Amino acid sequence: MSSDLNRVTIIGRLTRDPELKQTKSGKAVTSFSIGNTTGWGDNEKSNFFTVVAWQKTAEIVCQYMKKGSKIGVDGRLEYRSWEDDNGLKRSTVEIVADSIQFLDSVASGQQKESVASGQQDSPFDDSQVPF
Repeated sequence: MSSDLNRVTIIGRLTRDPELKQTKSGKAVTSFSIGNTTGWGDNEKSNFFTVVAWQKTAEIVCQYMKKGSKIGVDGRLEYRSWEDDNGLKRSTVEIVADSIQFLDSVASGQQKESVASGQQDSPFDDSQVPF
């Protein structure tokens, strides 16, 4: 079976502080939004994208990043669907981070950091609950 290309690389700023959560099976996960701007002058447009990071990457993002932090994300798009508490079917497309680069200096004065998750299998095996 062939595999189609599915890569996303984006730079932007966090629109809120990331929060660390745990799945039912105990995996660390965070979901956060990145805002970036495309175009120039009158053609400038703001875009917002949801990013999901897993395991150690999620822990490090939550430890060092906050609203307004500049971040680079390399990952893939994944479609996810679930049923909400009211029985309505919901769906979303998210960027699942394979690696993240911190583009601002972190609070401790360290230089730019890069985090690679190494998470290759689909992280949505037990995430029927939306973030």
